[in-house]
Amino acid sequence: MDSLCGSKFWDSNLTVYTDNPDLTSCFQNSLLAWVPCIYLWAALPCYLLYLRHHHHGYIILSHLSRVKTALSVSLWCVSWLDLFYSFHSLIHGGAPAPIFFVTPLVVGITMVLATLLIQYERLRGVQSSGVLIIFWFLCVVCAIVPFRSKILSAMAEGTIADPFRFSTFYIYFALVLSALILSCFREKPPLFSLKNDPNRCPEASAGFLSRLTFWWFTSLAILGYRRPLKDQDLWSLNEEDCSRQVVQQLLEAWQKQERQTAGRAKAAEALGKKVSAEDEVLLGSQPRARKPSFLWALGITFASSFLTGSFFKLIQDLLSFVNPQLLSMLIRFIPNPEAPSWWGFLLAGLMFVSSMTQTLVLNLCYQCVFVAALRIRTGIIGVIYKKALLITNSVKRESTVGEIVNLMSVDAQRFMDVFPFLFLLWSAPLQVSLAIYFLWQILGPSVLAGVALMVLLIPLNSAVAMKMRAYQVQQMKFKDSRIKLMSEILAGIKVLKLYAWEPSFLEQVESIRQSELRVLRKGTYLQAISTFIWLCTPFLVTLITLGVYVCVDQNNVLDAEKAFVSVSLFDILKGPLNTLPILITGMTQAKVSLQRIQRFLSQDELNPQCVERKTISPGSAITIHNGTFTWAQDLPPTLHSLDIQVLKGALVAVVGPVGCGKSSLVSALLGEMEKLEGTVSVKGSVAYVPQQAWIQNCTLQENVLFGRAMNPKRYQQALEGCALLADLEMLPGGDQTEIGEKGINLSGGQRQRVSLARAVYSEADIFLLDDPLSAVDTHVAKHIFDHVIGPEGMLAGKTRVLVTHGISFLSQTDFIIVLANGQVSEMGPYSALLEHNGSFANFLRNYSPDEDQEPHKDHRMALEVEDEEVLLIEDTLSTHTDLTDTEPPLYEVQEQFMRQLSSMSSDGEGQVRLRRHLSVSEKAAQVKAMEAGVLVQEEKVETGRVKLSVFWDYAKAVGLCTTLAICLLYAAQSAAAIGASVWLSDWANEAAMGSRQNNTSLRLGVYATLGILQGILVMVAAFTMAVGAVQAARLLHHKLLQNKIRSPQSFYDTTPSGRILNCFSKDIYVIDEVLAPTILSLFNVFHNTFSILVVIMASTPLFTVVIVPLAVLYIFVQRFYVATSRQLKRLESASRSPIFSHFSETVTGTSVIRAYGRTEDFRVLSDIKVDTNQKSCYSYIISNRWLSMRVEFVGNCMVFFAAMFAVIGRSSLSPGLVGLSVSYALQDAAQDSAFLPRLSGTQSVVPGLAILLSSGRLLGMKTFRSHLRPTGSKAAS
Repeated sequence: MDSLCGSKFWDSNLTVYTDNPDLTSCFQNSLLAWVPCIYLWAALPCYLLYLRHHHHGYIILSHLSRVKTALSVSLWCVSWLDLFYSFHSLIHGGAPAPIFFVTPLVVGITMVLATLLIQYERLRGVQSSGVLIIFWFLCVVCAIVPFRSKILSAMAEGTIADPFRFSTFYIYFALVLSALILSCFREKPPLFSLKNDPNRCPEASAGFLSRLTFWWFTSLAILGYRRPLKDQDLWSLNEEDCSRQVVQQLLEAWQKQERQTAGRAKAAEALGKKVSAEDEVLLGSQPRARKPSFLWALGITFASSFLTGSFFKLIQDLLSFVNPQLLSMLIRFIPNPEAPSWWGFLLAGLMFVSSMTQTLVLNLCYQCVFVAALRIRTGIIGVIYKKALLITNSVKRESTVGEIVNLMSVDAQRFMDVFPFLFLLWSAPLQVSLAIYFLWQILGPSVLAGVALMVLLIPLNSAVAMKMRAYQVQQMKFKDSRIKLMSEILAGIKVLKLYAWEPSFLEQVESIRQSELRVLRKGTYLQAISTFIWLCTPFLVTLITLGVYVCVDQNNVLDAEKAFVSVSLFDILKGPLNTLPILITGMTQAKVSLQRIQRFLSQDELNPQCVERKTISPGSAITIHNGTFTWAQDLPPTLHSLDIQVLKGALVAVVGPVGCGKSSLVSALLGEMEKLEGTVSVKGSVAYVPQQAWIQNCTLQENVLFGRAMNPKRYQQALEGCALLADLEMLPGGDQTEIGEKGINLSGGQRQRVSLARAVYSEADIFLLDDPLSAVDTHVAKHIFDHVIGPEGMLAGKTRVLVTHGISFLSQTDFIIVLANGQVSEMGPYSALLEHNGSFANFLRNYSPDEDQEPHKDHRMALEVEDEEVLLIEDTLSTHTDLTDTEPPLYEVQEQFMRQLSSMSSDGEGQVRLRRHLSVSEKAAQVKAMEAGVLVQEEKVETGRVKLSVFWDYAKAVGLCTTLAICLLYAAQSAAAIGASVWLSDWANEAAMGSRQNNTSLRLGVYATLGILQGILVMVAAFTMAVGAVQAARLLHHKLLQNKIRSPQSFYDTTPSGRILNCFSKDIYVIDEVLAPTILSLFNVFHNTFSILVVIMASTPLFTVVIVPLAVLYIFVQRFYVATSRQLKRLESASRSPIFSHFSETVTGTSVIRAYGRTEDFRVLSDIKVDTNQKSCYSYIISNRWLSMRVEFVGNCMVFFAAMFAVIGRSSLSPGLVGLSVSYALQDAAQDSAFLPRLSGTQSVVPGLAILLSSGRLLGMKTFRSHLRPTGSKAAS
């Protein structure tokens, strides 16, 4: 390099050992000028690859782009001027050094590259270029040194040695500074980009610096501080994070896995056929078939995000070892009076720069992996939802709604929780290896003692992890059983209340809960042991290493540099060792969840090819040839050897005794059963009316339209034909009245008529009607048959298959199929079957009315003729006709009961026989809801701060003595930590004072006692918290269960079961497994932060000058963050329930959804609900990164000021105190960023707790009798 420059490249006397440092001209003209160029050329291949795969549109040539291009061209011209000047000097007898030819050439070519990049980025739609901003920033930074050097040289010599190069350099500096400033401004949005979204996330159009510092989120943080956030305030998701794209990618990867597995299975089967019997005996049994790997599908889909995050984490890991080396240099600098002061200030500045770079890189890493984790949860929920629409009936028997809800809520969440920690699999070994390497440089072979301890603790950690996994499996089984039972209870809550069976089912749920809590208690105790291990491991490693170092040789003196640099390195070592248990626990739980999800996704699906929809016999609408069907492969066939042909436009009745297979026949035509043999052909679109009507939780109009466009004329005809006009007059909001979940606020007849109206409105080619007239009264059935189903009805000319027990309509059908024992016993027209006197005649005899009931029938039919409209209204008023359909009571008794129920319905709630005492507020809310026609209210989102009463109630549930003991134990732990640090500082100062460390055993013993005492105190606190948390979990679940079971029926009419199940799954999961560890973590971080501040202020009193402004800035950021993040978490919690409510509703209506061909529509609807939930999750993740940037900036300022004040006051400070102060400041930078998220995290999981607690207060612990007290009981008594 010296020959290239013609002068010395490096001069220590000029650069280091002087009070006025400078760099040589060779260094400035070569390396400093080349650094930006090397960076841009190195980044070019990767950046071009990125631009090639990310095209955002075309940006028009703006004034900003023109100016930036002009600046780059000007810089190219300045570089070439320098080059031509060097040639000019050479021609005229000068001898310029080769560096004056090389550097202008390199810089000039690089400026051409920068010019081309500016235009290429514009064509690819890049609004703000991070690559070029860094390039211009490096150019400015590297030019600052020559900028200062040339001025000082000119001032020292009194003249400018080379005026031309002097002028071109300052022109160059002005141009690169201008280019840097202009590059910070973003271009206009590209043309032909994404759709115009009024609430589009500003991240996509934010500038590079804004994205780097998350400044684009500030507007939402300010809005959240000013007022509680609403769902409308949240931004839309980025395109790559939407369910539509994420689910499709994961689904394709999973289907590829299934195809590959199926291909390998076929190949193995083909190979197996070639193996002879003798070979099979010799070679042994064939290897077990390999199953498709859902983990591999996840890896393929989200590997890019993981690799990007890993790249950022690698940079942060390497940078984390810079500060300990700088601390070592700073401690050596303090006692050296000959060292220039600028050394110390430079070290302080480098510490700040290193810490800020770590902050930037680590937050980019966390944003990448946490958003990827969010996308993983989105993908898993979407894939499970799609699978649930396709599973067979045999799978439904094994996987209940509650179990599948657990897959979507708990298991998907566990993947989301563990993914951000997966990079520890390689990061932890890297950090441990580097830490051991640097410790070896300081302490020598003594570090092997600490390594040996870490190796010995691996089997212990593994044993704990394996045991925790076993407990996790047991707990999930009990949780599934509990959620399954709760799902069944909610499905039949009306029956439970009418029969007063609540106590019996309460005992069953509580029994399962007790078993679950027993396993949970064991798991929490293991967690406490694990906490003790991970807390003591770093300290024990430090203790054993330092102890071996000072004991193995009397000449080994523990000075401040060795002690506190080692402590800093051990503190880095503590990071991966502390998080490894979290990773092990998370991976253990995720493995269990992976097996559960993979097992569900590998279940059998309905074969869409079992019903042929293209080819069919001419003139036929439905044909079955030799069809044999079963509900499951392990069950005997339900339908045998069916040969049926239904002509196009015919009305066909299917009759037979109970259990003969009538509904199974309809299911076989829909493809819901498994076909064992034969062929089924159905030509045309299908409308299906099931025997148990499936009603959505939406308005009556939406139930009828079922996703189709509104046709007023057809809609009116459907309502009129299905006798729903009278119902609309009685409903509070007409056809805009919201129907409760499962049609809970409609009678059985009303539900069936709405279901029939849905089919009529669909205008399908084929109508499969599974006994739609059984739930309505006789006069209503006659009206429906005459106006809809019959030969003169609206469906005349359509193909209709009617399953019925009513014999009065059979004479009007075109064809009758009689089933018996799963087979067609006879079929034909009505008259022909009567003459045959076979099974059909027996059916007529069984289902014809008895003679003693004829007078009542005649009386009722006469009433129908006289006033049919009145009877239709009576059926409308009846809200419990499904209770009267099963038995034929005397007409007078039935009429009296109907009148009573009618009066009940007119009041909105049963006030005649079953009276419930409503409070004034409940009545007002009920009236208001009825007036608006809205039955199911949106889940209320709390606003503002979490009330202290919630924390107080949880403290009482844990136990006040237990809570006080935990606080005292953590305070004692903080005191022990401060004592250990001060003791180590005093020990290290003995070496600085020149005294021999003869009392090594005393020093080591006290230090060991204080350290182990910390671990014991924290372990006792963890055990105490475990006991209290399990007790609180038991009490809160008991309170929630009692409240929900004892809630009146109106509560279930207006509350989706998915919302209630969410309380018993996700909210109880938070209480069981999340809240207590979060509170412990908050305690730990709070006491550590307090201890660190005390130590720093005691070590460096001058630090108290900046603690006030830093604290003000910290509190200012905290005010914005906590208010915003808390509300975001509440919005996330409120938007989570509709996902599971919609899913529960979908699972119960899969046959209807598939029949109408609306599977894809429901998937889209589910994706919308998931995206609504993910919007708040995404904003919450970004809020954490926004906070981390600002709070870690405060922590990094503390590091800077602690180091700077140590330099200023080095004459009065010992190396031990400086090492203690700065090493603790480095720890505080991490503690500060951890405290607020844990504080907000505690407040964000508390809303679920608040819901459980408030549920107990709303209705109290009323007895069952208070809800079921007859109106005349008081008078009677």
